[in-house]
Amino acid sequence: MTYVVTDNCIKCKYMDCVEVCPVDCFYEGENMLVIHPDECIDCGVCEPECPADAIKPDTEPGLDKWLQINSEYADKWPNITAKKEPPADAAEFDGAPGKFEKYFSTEPGAGD
Repeated sequence: MTYVVTDNCIKCKYMDCVEVCPVDCFYEGENMLVIHPDECIDCGVCEPECPADAIKPDTEPGLDKWLQINSEYADKWPNITAKKEPPADAAEFDGAPGKFEKYFSTEPGAGD
């Protein structure tokens, strides 16, 4: 099992999860984070820290797409180990429908 970041992170990009991860397995895209599934130790400390409830165990049904996205972009985006400020409009996007189709960006973030 591993944890994955799902679509509610898009345009919210809270980073409370990064701060508690003991193995630094988060990677930063332009408008979301992903977890490297081969680095995640399945400790689960990140899941309750996410204000947007965007982190889920990959054992939940219907998350195959997100496991693939996390795996693919963790290899392309820079590692992030320190919490940064979320976007100023993050609260407006929390829970918004259709975020992947409307806003997902393949561009990398700045990382550390």
